[in-house]
Amino acid sequence: MELENASWIEVENYLKKPNGILLSMGSTEQHGPIGLIGTDTICSYEIAKKVADKTKMYLAPKIAYSSAPFNMSFPGTISISDKLFKKFIFEIISSIFSHGFSFIYIINGHGANINPIKELIVKFEKKNIFFKSWWDFNEVNKIRKNLYGAWEGMHATPSEISITKVNYRNITSKNLLKLAKIPPQKLSNSYIKNHSGDRHGKPEKHKELFPDGRVGSHSYLSTKKAGRKLLRASIDEIVKDINKIKKNINNN
Repeated sequence: MELENASWIEVENYLKKPNGILLSMGSTEQHGPIGLIGTDTICSYEIAKKVADKTKMYLAPKIAYSSAPFNMSFPGTISISDKLFKKFIFEIISSIFSHGFSFIYIINGHGANINPIKELIVKFEKKNIFFKSWWDFNEVNKIRKNLYGAWEGMHATPSEISITKVNYRNITSKNLLKLAKIPPQKLSNSYIKNHSGDRHGKPEKHKELFPDGRVGSHSYLSTKKAGRKLLRASIDEIVKDINKIKKNINNN
């Protein structure tokens, strides 16, 4: 159900009935010593692929570039401005709706995407756009809390890195594992409150505060088993959410 692997006639036939499309988005940024740079994108896309299969919906190509300026002191991070990000997503959404899709369901994996997307959705007030980060559901957060508690932290979390371990590369370098095994600095409640949504300030200062890239997150605790559990929970919750949306749209 990946859009890029369909023909236009297949999409035209799909749109003969009211049907939506999935759009996943993440980032390209450092995720600590053993986290992949594409972690946010991998998490949202892996979930979106399974959701597409279960709901028989098309899945648009993943969005891997977004705003992550606070991580620009870490090699490999690619950051674009909020202004460009919003303009880019606006064009994508406009194109999708021009073809007659009845709704768009966005699955997000990057904290800094939340406010820009919410601001953008307002511009499409007469259109059906639904936006969820993969961790937005009570069942998912119960698992995160039970598995990791305060060690979940804010960035390079053991939960997200567990998800990447299911189908992607596991970093096995002894030196990097040794570094990751050292518990990161724990975060205060005030820090978490003041920096939610990835408001982490200037890159130099951010790296000075969190030199290995982890923001209170003990990513060494990540496991493939936990990743499978988190994937199942997030996929199930999003499928339930979409089924409700489809029912409402079909009844109106």
